[in-house]
Amino acid sequence: MTAIDDLIRFVPPPVEPVDAHGDWSAVETTLGLGLPTDFKALIERYGLGQFLDFITPLTPFGARDLLVQHAQRLLDRERSYREQYPDECPYPFYPEPGGLLEWAGTDNGDSLCWLTDGEPDSWKVVVWNPRNVYYDAQDVGAVEFLHGWLSGRITTTILPDEVAASPWFEPFREREHVRIELSDGELPYLERLRILRDALAPTADRGMNDDGDDYRQDHFAATDLGWSLTYETAYGHQILVAFPAEDEARARATLFDAVHRMGCQVLSTTTRLGEPTWS
Repeated sequence: MTAIDDLIRFVPPPVEPVDAHGDWSAVETTLGLGLPTDFKALIERYGLGQFLDFITPLTPFGARDLLVQHAQRLLDRERSYREQYPDECPYPFYPEPGGLLEWAGTDNGDSLCWLTDGEPDSWKVVVWNPRNVYYDAQDVGAVEFLHGWLSGRITTTILPDEVAASPWFEPFREREHVRIELSDGELPYLERLRILRDALAPTADRGMNDDGDDYRQDHFAATDLGWSLTYETAYGHQILVAFPAEDEARARATLFDAVHRMGCQVLSTTTRLGEPTWS
């Protein structure tokens, strides 16, 4: 059983991964480096998207070409800081021999890198926080690191220790974002949440924060629809929804109907930029 087999059993990949296939030889020629076998398998099975809405593997395929773009900027981005604070930079940076090369990033701005010393399949992972200049070396490859961190077997001084009990991977899709501000309702919060999720079933948990009745957030996905939602009282009483543009009419009708059954009224609807919509 290989590391990619373990990861696939633990976190199912998408049926149709995004930007998952291309010419690996051309990528390696551009980089001047071979790439690890497990990383190629990771990209081919999962493609562009995020684990836990947090870790984004850098696929070299598609219009974004994330792997090569990040690699080509790395040394120039870090050169000035290293010249000023050489003691805080214990590793070289790609394209320097044996340098760090980023293969994934996090929503916190952290970088998951290889230390490109030796043969590609022997490269080890270095978790790097560029903001606070923290490094945490792990004696495993990329896919084994992902599986280990997602399962709680591997911890770092940089990434969060608490991971969802049922991790997921969400393939990338362009989405519209709408904020629905709601009036108060007489039903309890959990009953309103149940009504909302029933209207969008089947759904899957994507995490929650609960600091009491006046501060709660529930994140979930409408899995058959490909929508992502947050229902909360943390920053006002509202629903946040992200959906493919072609689903806009359906999203509006479904959510307005759910809000009515929740015993609430829609006070306003705005885009991610705060512009009125769904009037």
